[in-house]
Amino acid sequence: MTSEDASRSRPQTRRGIQSIETGFALLQALVEAAVALPLGELARLAGMSSAKAHPYLVSFLRTGVVRQDPSTGHYELGPFALQMGLVSLQRLEPVRLAHPIAKQLASEIGHTIGIAILGSHGPTILHICEGHHPVHINMRQGTVLSMQHTATGKVFSAWLEPAIAQHYIKREQGDLAVVTQADTQPLSPEQWSDELADVKRRGLARARGYPLAGINAFAVPVLNHAGDILMVLTCLGPSSQFDANWTSPIAKQLKQGAAELSKKLGFRPDIV
Repeated sequence: MTSEDASRSRPQTRRGIQSIETGFALLQALVEAAVALPLGELARLAGMSSAKAHPYLVSFLRTGVVRQDPSTGHYELGPFALQMGLVSLQRLEPVRLAHPIAKQLASEIGHTIGIAILGSHGPTILHICEGHHPVHINMRQGTVLSMQHTATGKVFSAWLEPAIAQHYIKREQGDLAVVTQADTQPLSPEQWSDELADVKRRGLARARGYPLAGINAFAVPVLNHAGDILMVLTCLGPSSQFDANWTSPIAKQLKQGAAELSKKLGFRPDIV
């Protein structure tokens, strides 16, 4: 074997940038914590001093990878980190299967169909298919919806484990990322429990002109083989053109579309 052959047979060491790898520990700590953290706690979880962590966080703030709560000074994942996550999620098999079904539903029903997943801030719009009837609202990819005050959020709340749902309900309070959070008094525990039971019994949640004035919506769950919620399909449109009766054709078609997608993902109602 020549010296050239021996060189080729040795594993090649790729040159990296150590500062990027060091800063990544801060992002990993935020992901694992899933809550906003003060500088000291974040630095501790990342295995570094606060003085060392701070310059990294300043750069992450400038690029949008991290955001800082102006009232508490705590750090959490920012809008660019959210967009990276959304792009990655778009490539997952369940989401790829959902796209053609959502597109078909939007065409058949005539109203906008949104695909929502559970993100770090709460129910998050991942994809939107426009229908024939336009919806003039600020709804786009990355929009975070309230757990308690939207049809989409109520579906997640009804099918998630109660402790997980409560975590997201609590974290959305005062969260500027939740753009559709309603300014209203929360329901009592009994009222909230009854509402979620009704959502689960019907198999869908409904919104009529609230929290978005002039907009009606239905939302239905998409389940996996174990009966766990993976995503939510939401249909919304102008209240003047959107039949929000529980047994309306819109409700039936949306439930059928979600059932078809759930079946593709392994859900069997007679087994789960």
